[in-house]
Amino acid sequence: MSTNTSHDKLPIRMLHDRVLVRTDIPEGERRSTGGIVIPATAAVGRRLAWAEVVAVGQNVRTVEPGDRVLYDPEDRAEVEVRGVAYVLMRERDLHAVAAERLEGSEDSTGLYL
Repeated sequence: MSTNTSHDKLPIRMLHDRVLVRTDIPEGERRSTGGIVIPATAAVGRRLAWAEVVAVGQNVRTVEPGDRVLYDPEDRAEVEVRGVAYVLMRERDLHAVAAERLEGSEDSTGLYL
């Protein structure tokens, strides 16, 4: 009898109101709209970040995998799965959602990414 102790191929299911996202860009240097490089060590005010939803728990109602969400990077729990870094958070910690399915809905602001 052979037992496989490797956990590399186990499926993952998010629980309750949890949302798993992948950040758009790695932390570090970024550029302003004018092309100026802003170093990672520069002190800036509280800055929110965009990420793509990868998986959601069964109690999540407002976002779906593939949506882009706005969140506070200071309030996060990071996890690494197969060498890829993800952020785990509760649905209530999301500030906004951007998705094509929202186009024309009464919740839409008229702003586009």
